[in-house]
Amino acid sequence: MRQLLPFIALCCGAITPIAQADIEYSGTATIEQRYFLQDPLFPEQQRAQTSVTLLPEVFMSWNDGYDSLTFKPFVRADQYDSERTHADIRELMWLHASDSYELRAGIGKVFWGQTESVHLGDVINQTDSVERVDGEEKLGQPMLSASYLMESGAVSVYVLPYFRERTFAGAEGRLRPIVPISNDNAVYESEDEQSNLDYAVRWQQTLGDWEVGLSYFDGTNREPQLIVEGGLETNDLVLRPYYEQMQQVGADLLWVNGAVLYKFEAIHRKSNTQSFLAAVAGFEYTSVGIFDSVYDIGWLAEYQYDERDASFFVPAQNDVMVGVRWIWNDPDSTELLMGYVQDLDDMETYSAFVEASSRMTDNWKWTLNGYFFSTQSQTDPYFFVRRDDHIEINVEYFF
Repeated sequence: MRQLLPFIALCCGAITPIAQADIEYSGTATIEQRYFLQDPLFPEQQRAQTSVTLLPEVFMSWNDGYDSLTFKPFVRADQYDSERTHADIRELMWLHASDSYELRAGIGKVFWGQTESVHLGDVINQTDSVERVDGEEKLGQPMLSASYLMESGAVSVYVLPYFRERTFAGAEGRLRPIVPISNDNAVYESEDEQSNLDYAVRWQQTLGDWEVGLSYFDGTNREPQLIVEGGLETNDLVLRPYYEQMQQVGADLLWVNGAVLYKFEAIHRKSNTQSFLAAVAGFEYTSVGIFDSVYDIGWLAEYQYDERDASFFVPAQNDVMVGVRWIWNDPDSTELLMGYVQDLDDMETYSAFVEASSRMTDNWKWTLNGYFFSTQSQTDPYFFVRRDDHIEINVEYFF
């Protein structure tokens, strides 16, 4: 967070305090208990792991709602993993909105994608890997952006002046490769390193039952390569992240056909070391009021394709995901999502996940997440986490 302070000061200094601004305060505090189902590979790792998080939010609006400022700091304190104990500014964003355009400046989050199992084109924000293994949690990204709304669609331009390095578990943490990843010694292709100026453009449009998005990104790859340094003789082997420059073209589609959602994402990414195509396509069919009950059941299936060889960050090259989403439609907003991913090149390699949540009161909520991995191949990414099947139980308080 210390490295973001100059950018924060620049953004906040340009905003004049408004005497009649409306200010709202809210947030969540969470206690999380992780439990791993197998003994760890290394003696410094534990079976159980407790942590707490705090995510307050301050929202201020003025100018009849045309201008607003959102501030969301985040902090986690972990029982064992010092790298998982960290702080971040998830959002510190000024927004000016009009009928035909929007301007944003600060630190924020941008999501691009439609599919459930993989978000290939979502490249603006860096992944906060110590939070969850599914890659859904993101670090706040410093940015300036402008969106223009017109009949032919919305065009958004992003200028990204500062790069965020990916977080990795420490030696005491689980869900890491055999050789630890250094969090303090990243190297870059760009001479400007973290100050390389990245930019992106996205067009999106709703055409009847279709939602279409096209994007282009040019800048530092959010997904690093891992360089082996040190030696076995000196017992100082370490993996050093290397962030190269890349250009990526992406497309995402959503077709709403009655009770069926057809989803598609594809990218082509090019850098000095590789050029590849990746895509994911599938559908979600929802049965409303199944068996004359209040429950809705959604059936999901997606196919994942990636031309890259398997690596620690690319587990899916030729895989199929099937899943079910169960929605209770009760006052507590109870939901359950279960999925299974099968590697079609190796039937002994697969993974599974479960996500469930429900409110207990107006201020309290529980969530349960489970992640499971299996492989016999030493070249598969799941081989590094084959003993890291785990469940996460969270109790959240909303204020």
